[in-house]
Amino acid sequence: MSTPEITVVVPAKDERDNLPFLLDEIAAALSAWSFEVIVVDDGSTDGTADVLAEYGRDHGFLRVLRHDRSGGQSCAVRSGLLHARGRVLITIDGDGENDPAYMPELLAALQAGGPMTGLAAGQRLGRKASFVKRVASRAANRLRGALLQDNTRDSGCGLKAIRTEVFKRLPYFDGWHRFLPALVIREGFQVTHVDIVDRQRRHGASKYGIFDRALVGVLDLYGVWWLRRRRRCLPQIEEVVMERHSAPAPAEERAG
Repeated sequence: MSTPEITVVVPAKDERDNLPFLLDEIAAALSAWSFEVIVVDDGSTDGTADVLAEYGRDHGFLRVLRHDRSGGQSCAVRSGLLHARGRVLITIDGDGENDPAYMPELLAALQAGGPMTGLAAGQRLGRKASFVKRVASRAANRLRGALLQDNTRDSGCGLKAIRTEVFKRLPYFDGWHRFLPALVIREGFQVTHVDIVDRQRRHGASKYGIFDRALVGVLDLYGVWWLRRRRRCLPQIEEVVMERHSAPAPAEERAG
């Protein structure tokens, strides 16, 4: 099996009605690349597994991981990461609010930034979430930006492109997906941003609420601040090429 250029990780909990449309859109957006899509079924109970099994029979790019119980969005993203085969990883929420049409723009921004740009992060415009969620998210983003100085207006957008080798360096904890810009910067890489127009989900309601996102994230914020302070020195690493003596010729060659 050939190695894909891109792995798309889709964390999904009870999104059976949204996933087929979303997967079709992802396939259309990435038609110019070799890619795989890993949907992480985070303990769904609405028949998501059956929908994915049916879809997978006709679409070879789909891989499915299933949690036996819900571990949360960060846990689902990490499960997908650990099984990814692509050199670049794209994350996108399973509810369809992020438009896959922006994926080529994210990939282009990542490439244009060069090898030291580790992350291209989407930033939502015209959010369609409820008023309470928008206010909570705005407050958390302002506090995060002030404390972490990550130059990111909206770190909660699920649509991101990141080099897989960089992603695997990052420390993991619940809520970790909301702090990717700061964590990538901590590893000595740069972050670039792409504005993304938000859209309404087609079906259902959010499965990850305010407490899972904004309010609990305030506690994580101070943990990330501490992590960044504990890593101030980022020396460049260069392997030393050793000069080695030639191995002596075998005895029979010397005798000849």
